[in-house]
Amino acid sequence: MALRTRAARDVEPGDLGSYQQAVRRVLTCDLITPTRPRPGVLDQVLRWADELTRDMRELFGYTLIASTHMVRLVRRLDALDPTQRSVFARKGKPFDRRRLAYLCLVLASFQRSRVEISLADLVRVFTPAANAIEGLGFDPTVVAHKAAVVDVLDWLVDRGALRLSDGSLESWVRDTEQGDALYDIDHEICAVLFRPARPIQHLTSVAGLLDEPMGPGLPRDAVLRRARRLLVEHPVVYFADVDPAIADALRTPALAADLARLTGLVVERRAEGIMLADPGGTFTDRPFPGRGGAVNRTAGLLLAKIADLLEDRSHTPSRLPAPPPAEDHADLVARVDAGLPREGVVAELAWTTPEPEYGAAPGPEPLPPAELPLVEMSRLETMIDELFEEFGPASFTGLWQQDPRGLLTAAISYLSDLSLLRPVPGGVLVPPAALRYRNIRAALPERPQDDQLPLELPTTEGRGAS
Repeated sequence: MALRTRAARDVEPGDLGSYQQAVRRVLTCDLITPTRPRPGVLDQVLRWADELTRDMRELFGYTLIASTHMVRLVRRLDALDPTQRSVFARKGKPFDRRRLAYLCLVLASFQRSRVEISLADLVRVFTPAANAIEGLGFDPTVVAHKAAVVDVLDWLVDRGALRLSDGSLESWVRDTEQGDALYDIDHEICAVLFRPARPIQHLTSVAGLLDEPMGPGLPRDAVLRRARRLLVEHPVVYFADVDPAIADALRTPALAADLARLTGLVVERRAEGIMLADPGGTFTDRPFPGRGGAVNRTAGLLLAKIADLLEDRSHTPSRLPAPPPAEDHADLVARVDAGLPREGVVAELAWTTPEPEYGAAPGPEPLPPAELPLVEMSRLETMIDELFEEFGPASFTGLWQQDPRGLLTAAISYLSDLSLLRPVPGGVLVPPAALRYRNIRAALPERPQDDQLPLELPTTEGRGAS
């Protein structure tokens, strides 16, 4: 007998594919406008605005903001995730702290009474605010400062918050005294771009932006929402890495049926955990494997070699307990808080993460940390040397052909961002999801006549980082 699902309950079977496509768009695009991610997508999503609003609220606790010219999904964060920085990037390069600070100051300078602003006026308002912050500052004669402003304005233009109506940004870059540009301001988009969960002047830590902590008294519906959020926001969820109540929720058939019907993806359950598999390769912000640079392709080949090593019966790898996610999270919170200004916080209203109630009934015992196979750095270095020998240095582009060790470091970092390797002192730990790519070499094209292998990898089933 088919399970009854809460997801898409008012959507007719013939329209389900269209609705699922809209769901995937909303979950993978930070802001949808008439031109972003491409023309036509906004109309496809707005058709389902009412159904999307209800499903996002009931299943995840998310808020969907929709108008005639934009759609924005406001998420609830249960934990910080280093990959979230990819939203703030230009040309593939994540914003540094200067660019993030400039972005906030630029948005703060837009007064509701103004529908347009010149770049010269913006800089006049923005400069004293930046210079009032110790260690930040803005000097138009400093190339790095101007480059940061350019990236911020391009980011806002890309999202429709600003629209160039006259002049050019390039003329200002060449001559900040004579060059200028005029921008129209879309205050509605500016308002939805910055939607903190709580007033930032009341925060003593970035942890104050997170949802309520897990506790033994959390209602069942709240546990289910948190479990669903984990599964759509992360490539794979391991039972040993989450609270036992969350792990139990992830094992329920009803939760899997809801997410499969909502997204059109395939729920894969293994002894170690659960994941949403995307045969189309579109439900991700970082497709892997796929067409891309040398780092992406080398990462795929490296996983294949690691899988060969671990499946070699003559090799018995060492196994180490995986560091608990709570340690990584505490370290990330500490690093973010290191940049928090201590002045200007409204102390009497300061928000701190609440502790579980004293005397609350204890929850189920957490699972012991998983033990993962270790691949030593010396073996990884041998693997990259073998790849260079097999394919030839020229196959790894001019940037890397003389630097195999640098390429290895970049590939490991890339796979770490995708949660497919876990760097530890002396090597890497290999989580179960990495072995999905054991046959990745079968996807390589045949070697051409000139003996140069371009290493193009077509996208295969599975998700990248979300």
